[in-house]
Amino acid sequence: MDEIYLDTESQRGPEEVHGGWDNIPAFGLAVAITWDPAFGFREWFEPDAVPLLQELSRFPRLVTFNGNRFDLPLLSAYGPTHALMPKSFDVLADLRRRLGFRVSLEDLARATVGRGKGGSGEQALRWWRSGDPALRRKVVEYCRQDVEVLRECVGHGREHGFVLIPGPDPAAPKQRVYVAWLPK
Repeated sequence: MDEIYLDTESQRGPEEVHGGWDNIPAFGLAVAITWDPAFGFREWFEPDAVPLLQELSRFPRLVTFNGNRFDLPLLSAYGPTHALMPKSFDVLADLRRRLGFRVSLEDLARATVGRGKGGSGEQALRWWRSGDPALRRKVVEYCRQDVEVLRECVGHGREHGFVLIPGPDPAAPKQRVYVAWLPK
């Protein structure tokens, strides 16, 4: 299957823009990471937003985690994203529909593939705002890790027909969530 994975990090958070979470396009793109079979991992920064949107539009499927509610609205500040929505496979939205509640990528990844993301969005935002080139590079690596663990979780779901989430308390066993995600 011809598909591209995407994750983004923003320059600003909800407390920094008028309208907060209702104004995600104003957050500004710090970095986006994509992965596809032909090119592997690629980095895109704010000046690359228009070419990024063009690249995303070439694929029949876009795989994200919370992309419908965050990544695509964030990118909409740089061009139309409405044509990407029908192509979007948002893993978070799919799991939320199946479970009736939200599961984090961190929890999904730790339970399913045994490793987490290596940070948080809030931490990445602080690193980016620092302006320090070394910390900004950490944002790029954090975003890349998000795409890596998302790919691994989707791959596990496709291969085994389920992913895992933590139980309701730390002592509870992991719970299987059966999925019927289209194969690569």
